[in-house]
Amino acid sequence: MTETLVTPGARPLTATHESLALGVPRSKVRTIFALALTGGIAVPPRRGREIYFGRNRTDVHVCLGEDDPKVSRRHGTLTHRDDQWWVGNLGKLPIRLADQRLLFPGEEEIPLLEGYTPIFLRGSRKREHLLELYVTGPDGAKPIPKHEDHTQPPRTWRLQANERLALIVLGQRYLSHEPYPQPLAWRQTYEQLAELQPTEGWTPRKVEHLVASVRDRLSRAGVSGLLREEVGEPVGNSLNHNLIQELMFSTTLVPRDLALLEDLD
Repeated sequence: MTETLVTPGARPLTATHESLALGVPRSKVRTIFALALTGGIAVPPRRGREIYFGRNRTDVHVCLGEDDPKVSRRHGTLTHRDDQWWVGNLGKLPIRLADQRLLFPGEEEIPLLEGYTPIFLRGSRKREHLLELYVTGPDGAKPIPKHEDHTQPPRTWRLQANERLALIVLGQRYLSHEPYPQPLAWRQTYEQLAELQPTEGWTPRKVEHLVASVRDRLSRAGVSGLLREEVGEPVGNSLNHNLIQELMFSTTLVPRDLALLEDLD
């Protein structure tokens, strides 16, 4: 925290402060902690309070990217209103949230949820500057270590053998770690499946119906982004992209599944 910007009740956080992902000390509900490499600040809630972050150390509460001219002098704000903290963009470039959402200059502020939220500013030469945020809830204590607890397994999705094969072919570019992957087209998928299983009666229509059935099943189980009405027009590859991402994040499909294509070849 700078000497020129003073916020009543605020506490400075030093540059050696541990990551906010590890939790924060017990504090008043809705206290916000903001931490960058240079240090940060902890501020209790009060309507209208505003915290600035950006490159100009003397003009912000939290200095971020001070040696990077791509970061604006005052790049963003953290504002308290309606019993919530909101992040806003005052800079030239967007702010990226952990869920890949981009907040652009002039857009409506985004409310912060309780707990830990990292946000990122892209700078020069592919650098990214991290600002850690933590909003305390009813229990602002640090998380309890659970060293000996059993690891919770991911929720994998049950696939029939023909569904698994079709989805491996459809999503092989993702499983191969290609940069900027896209799903194969229906005809490409059909042609490869027909070559692998020439007696199974594969057609482009059969592939499309099979994949749509999996998307519908996962959608009814609570996975979002798999229905046309959710993503809007033009749909393009969005539905299949989101499906493959879900199958990989849940470890339903993993890169070693590509070996199945070699076994059938």
